[in-house]
Amino acid sequence: MPDKKQPAEKIVKELSYTEKVWHTVAIVALVAVIILIARVAFSVMLMALAGCLIAVYFHGLGDVIERKTKFSRKISMLISILGSFIILGLLCWFMGAKIQNQIAALNDTLPHTINTAKLKLAETPAGRKILTSISGDNSDKLFATAQQFFNTSFGVLGDLYIILFLGIFFTASPSLYKDGIILLIPPANKPIAKNIMDRISLALKGWLKVVMISMVLITILLPIGLSIMGIPLALVLGLLTGILVIVPNFGSFAAMIPGVLLALTISTNTAIIVALIYIGIQTLVGNIIAPIIQKKMINLPPALTIIGQLVMGVLGGVLGIAMAIPVLAIFIILVDELYVKRINEPLVD
Repeated sequence: MPDKKQPAEKIVKELSYTEKVWHTVAIVALVAVIILIARVAFSVMLMALAGCLIAVYFHGLGDVIERKTKFSRKISMLISILGSFIILGLLCWFMGAKIQNQIAALNDTLPHTINTAKLKLAETPAGRKILTSISGDNSDKLFATAQQFFNTSFGVLGDLYIILFLGIFFTASPSLYKDGIILLIPPANKPIAKNIMDRISLALKGWLKVVMISMVLITILLPIGLSIMGIPLALVLGLLTGILVIVPNFGSFAAMIPGVLLALTISTNTAIIVALIYIGIQTLVGNIIAPIIQKKMINLPPALTIIGQLVMGVLGGVLGIAMAIPVLAIFIILVDELYVKRINEPLVD
């Protein structure tokens, strides 16, 4: 009898070990599949986040209108959406032709401007070193990197259409998606999930507020400064710089390049003054005005912001760089709510 029980126990142990192996293999395969799907669908998730930001903008503006005017929620949202599109349409109507002409002129004069800038740089030892560093294989690598950054999932126009339609759907019925996410959370954790979503919404509204006001201020102030210096195409340069406000650190540097190149066609001293105008206006808006406006946005460490932008740029291209700050804000809120607060909770006897 004991001899018969021993093989049976051994079979049970072998089966349980085999099950453990298969369970481990299944978990590893599942994680690999999830990572693969996330990598492939990363751009789609970024577009969904951009659509959420559009909805956050409309609802944030609707909140302000409702609070100031005491209108009903539906009327406030209607004013928010229609008013935004009307203002955008009027700007395109009155300034669209001039901006289009300046963009065409910039496109025509850019090759000559670059050649002139090269000649100016070649006159000094430091300039010759710069030209050497951006020529040959280095320029090919730089172009390949830029091409990778500007690759998008469905093309620029396709991405914009998808983001716009997602924003419309999220704006029309935000509770549908919010309640759907809450349903997936266990009952005991629903209050935490609601608090996290409220914090994320508040942080994104604060970020959008800072970005929108910074865009307007830079788009107004920079063309004034460039026009005083006699720089051509000041309006389109100011508009480009205002749009690139959405990309901290790298956006301001990229926006400064065409303005400085155009200034180099006049003189080296003019180029230096124009560079100082760019730096001065962006410093004024970014480090003095924006912190006064910004009250409810998470303060992100500069080093973490740059690291996040580099990682997001590699993973998602130009859209990843643009969405780096909202993604970082969401990540920090999740870590704070799900980890930091848990480990710092006082022990209950």
